[in-house]
Amino acid sequence: MIDGSTAETTGSGDSLDLEFSKLTEEVRAAAGALTTPEAKEQFRLDWLGRKSGRLKTLSDAWLKSAPPDQKKSIGMRFNQLKAEIEAALDAEVAPARTSASSLDLSLPGIRRAIGVEHPLTRTMREMTAVFAALGYSVGIGPEVETDFYNFEALNFPPNHPARDTQDTLVVADQESKPLRERYLMRTHTSPVQIRSMVANNPPLRLVIPGKVHRNDESDATHSPIFHQVEGLCVDRGITFSDLKGTLDYAMKAFFGSSVKTRFFPSFFPFTEPSADVQISCPFCGQKGCRKCKFSGWIELLGCGMVDPAVFAAVDARRVENGLEPAYDVPGISGFAFGMGVERIAMMKYGVGDIGQFYSGDVRFLSQFV
Repeated sequence: MIDGSTAETTGSGDSLDLEFSKLTEEVRAAAGALTTPEAKEQFRLDWLGRKSGRLKTLSDAWLKSAPPDQKKSIGMRFNQLKAEIEAALDAEVAPARTSASSLDLSLPGIRRAIGVEHPLTRTMREMTAVFAALGYSVGIGPEVETDFYNFEALNFPPNHPARDTQDTLVVADQESKPLRERYLMRTHTSPVQIRSMVANNPPLRLVIPGKVHRNDESDATHSPIFHQVEGLCVDRGITFSDLKGTLDYAMKAFFGSSVKTRFFPSFFPFTEPSADVQISCPFCGQKGCRKCKFSGWIELLGCGMVDPAVFAAVDARRVENGLEPAYDVPGISGFAFGMGVERIAMMKYGVGDIGQFYSGDVRFLSQFV
């Protein structure tokens, strides 16, 4: 250890170099052993303590006994040594090495929580899988559509309320375009049915999951963005009985074999005849509960036979594209159906507010692991 008595040896530059080299090595050796905050604090007190710190003791002794021509050089060297000490104090505490024998490899590791499938995605995939098992292909299409595919080809008259800009999100600055060519956010996934028929000859079996947009105010049961699953079947000799059998099988596959279905007359511009479909409540077995409003039945989807006017519009567009008419011909018929994914997910998982699906709250989503 170097103490104040070494000041007597500082008679030459070589001696100074040697002594300060020893001090620097001692500081570096001590700094390498600083593995805890407590050790670092003790190191600071040993070297930089105001009263008994070694740096103060050595500098006072050496400068006092040094010749006048060496005091400046000694002071500079002490400043360098102080900088070395402060650098050691500013460094991160090096973790203490642990021997392999002290590790308990039998302890379970810490696993990072994995993500979960969103309940809407899960519901949509389950519904799609039911129809895929029946031989239906999955159809997709753009969310920004023209009025032709979204309304006109689906037999919506020009003055239909659904085509009003108060109900539909229309892309701005299109006044110069004809109505059928104006762009809008699709209000249902039915345009994919039209696009698929224009591009493909029958037979055609499609299930179409996707996001749709409507100019609705958000509340507990409505959202301007939601999801649908629609289906289309076109072939020779398709009847309403085929539609009923398909939907009855699909509801049993999705909700359980004990579920019953019943159909009520309804109206949609693109199907004739049209029907609303109810299922027996799968949660209470028709005894009556809050989910079925104590009626024993839940209205779930709309359906119907494809209107001949839709087939006529499809073939007209096929002719415009240089294709032969294939749908507005004798013997060809089909059915279509559509249901809301959010409504089914809310019913299945007991969710009271549709906004929870879009909140991004991990606490809500973690329930669906």
